[in-house]
Amino acid sequence: MKVSKKIINLETESAFAVLARANKLISEGKDVINLGIGQPDFPTPVNIQEAAIKAIRDGKHGYTPSNGIPELREAVAEYIYNEYNVERSPEEILITPGGKPTIFYSSLILGGKGNEIIYPDPGFPIYRSMINYSGAKGVPLNLSEEDNFEINIEKLEKLITDKTSLIIINNPNNPTGSFMNKNKIDKLVIMLEKYPEIFILSDEIYSKIIFNESQMPSLLNYDALIDRLIILDGWSKTFCMTGWRLGWSIWPKKLYEYANKLCVNDHSCPNSISQHAGIEALRGTKETIKDIKKEFHKRKNFVHSKLNELEKISCFEPGGAFYAFPNISKFGMSAQKFADIALEEKGVALVPGTSFGDSAENFVRISYANSMENLEKAIYRLSAI
Repeated sequence: MKVSKKIINLETESAFAVLARANKLISEGKDVINLGIGQPDFPTPVNIQEAAIKAIRDGKHGYTPSNGIPELREAVAEYIYNEYNVERSPEEILITPGGKPTIFYSSLILGGKGNEIIYPDPGFPIYRSMINYSGAKGVPLNLSEEDNFEINIEKLEKLITDKTSLIIINNPNNPTGSFMNKNKIDKLVIMLEKYPEIFILSDEIYSKIIFNESQMPSLLNYDALIDRLIILDGWSKTFCMTGWRLGWSIWPKKLYEYANKLCVNDHSCPNSISQHAGIEALRGTKETIKDIKKEFHKRKNFVHSKLNELEKISCFEPGGAFYAFPNISKFGMSAQKFADIALEEKGVALVPGTSFGDSAENFVRISYANSMENLEKAIYRLSAI
């Protein structure tokens, strides 16, 4: 069978494999608490659901423009202005089925043989997978616990060569939950200004799940980067719409048509009903979303404090997203072994750090997108390992 080497070498996202294993155990009657998958455990707010139902009844059943309906791109532009006081044209905005296409398209457009793409390690596994698929050389930027898993700017600059075509930044970070504040981002941008030929992909999908009254320092606010900046954001995390498959991205004008052509070739257009729901999410009431953020903050405080009470576990305090990334090195076993024991023997599904990069052997990712009751049970079970 003559199968493409690119397909054979394509990686996957381990959180879904963990989910499948957990669901199999549950189907066999096992009591499993799933802290593996990265999705909010809250239902999509009712006003958004109602907008989708109305769209169905109004006959919004056909194809849409490949880059998304104009009304939704206009709503995204309004949202950007309201959040960051930045004006961006709807003609620079691309609506996609979730956030992953933006990673895929960025890698295909700016990757290829002879190019190098710098990505965070630990980081979202699709970064590395798509870079390798494109044919580019992936250059991991180690995020260390000593730096609170934030970007070490000096370390990043040392990785830049004349072959570097793209740098991927993720803030807040998955899987660690780290958050870089404006002061840190200011310094990062000053360094990036020295390399005007390099494009930046800023993954800001968790930009509205930030704690301690911190504000999101979006790279949209830095004029020096605008002509080479790709922004990834969407509805999945902020609006609890993971299954709706709806994301948005902003592209430099010189790359926009390339990305839009990939949309046409890949999926024709985003889901029509989801797009109308997305308009309501951006323009409608945000009260439910505010309550959800408060609950995540409460859970973060609980998980962080309780993990650090365990004898063999230490965990730095997450600044955003809904993940904790505890250090389990004192157990003297691999992250995969720890995760296997947690699931098979203790009924707690979590993801080994090595799923997010080669530098995270001593860590596991815990998603606290679960109820306080289940979080309390899960940490009690982990204390028995």
